[in-house]
Amino acid sequence: MNNPVFHEWRDKTLDDALTECRDLVEDPGFPTVKRWREQGGKVAGHFQVYFPEELAHAAGMLPVKMRGAPTEPTHADSHFGSYLCSIIKTSLEVAVSGKLELDLFVSHPICDAARNLAAIWGRNFDYPCQILYLPQNPNSAHSVTYLRDEYNRMKRTIEGVVGGEVTDDALRASVAVFNENRRLMRELYDIKRETPWLVSAEDAYALVSIGGMIPREEHNELLSTLLPQIKNRSGRQEDRIRIVFEGAFCEQPPLDLVRMLGRSCYVVDDDFLIGMRWILEDVPIEGDPVFNLAESYIERSSYSPVQHDLRKRKEDMLLNRIKVARAEAVIVAAAKMCEPGLEEQVAYTHTLDETNFPYFVSEFEENMTSFEHLELQVETFLENLLFA
Repeated sequence: MNNPVFHEWRDKTLDDALTECRDLVEDPGFPTVKRWREQGGKVAGHFQVYFPEELAHAAGMLPVKMRGAPTEPTHADSHFGSYLCSIIKTSLEVAVSGKLELDLFVSHPICDAARNLAAIWGRNFDYPCQILYLPQNPNSAHSVTYLRDEYNRMKRTIEGVVGGEVTDDALRASVAVFNENRRLMRELYDIKRETPWLVSAEDAYALVSIGGMIPREEHNELLSTLLPQIKNRSGRQEDRIRIVFEGAFCEQPPLDLVRMLGRSCYVVDDDFLIGMRWILEDVPIEGDPVFNLAESYIERSSYSPVQHDLRKRKEDMLLNRIKVARAEAVIVAAAKMCEPGLEEQVAYTHTLDETNFPYFVSEFEENMTSFEHLELQVETFLENLLFA
């Protein structure tokens, strides 16, 4: 595309640019995606948690992370039962209401609700609606070759949508773009861990989140421009508790909740939008790019309750996240009606009890609007730690 789809941040002060980023995250109308389509671009929407976006990017599509929206599911409610998480409903809502137009939708069988999402989506739209089957057993000796074949199947679907071949060279170029993107997000998280007073929790969240709404080249430019300015801020460290937020691997807390936490403590690490940061190291450029992406999903990746890797016991991974971030407490959260999240919440709290590490248990929903009671509880928890 010739014209940037997110231009509002350009030629502005750091504070004003960050305001534009927050506004975009909270805009349920997906203006950047609409601008992409107006320029003739195609859009691939993919549901949480992880999708190899390089496949769509190499085809010239805009990969858009479907992570719900701050909107009421007035149209989508009739397509689902009552006792489901909010993100399932609001993700469909933005499509059936016309706020977000796609050319391809991909879901994953991460839970019972998501397993059926592509089929429900496909009954309402005439574009391809696919399920990407990530390995149920990543410890199998054949998991990488299986996933390579599954990625190639998805690549053929994408080629059908765009009407052209996705070449290995195009894929390698896309891998390079995303390697740089992941490096910049790691740099942002280094700032969160080392100097959290320089970037607020809500701004750090917004800087990651908008990557799922704009071309990654634009995201790279934005991060490359703003991160040095953030590092050069003259902020001063305050006497706050350093916390890790765990439990936002799929449905996302509203930005107001993240903002509320940032008023009370330093959020030095988290699993917000972990799928965008899933691969922890550079994907190799040389060789078969599809195989390299598949191998990286298995061997160079983070953790979440929806991947069952015996080498990455979730409780141990959380303890390591705490250690690396030098956190003093954990907020162990789960989205309402999220079966994987609520199950893992039990395992996490048992381990934290065994290690005598402070934690606060909470639930959230993307559309919650009242935070006074939760803020009082969190502040009481943190004050007990500060003055213990």
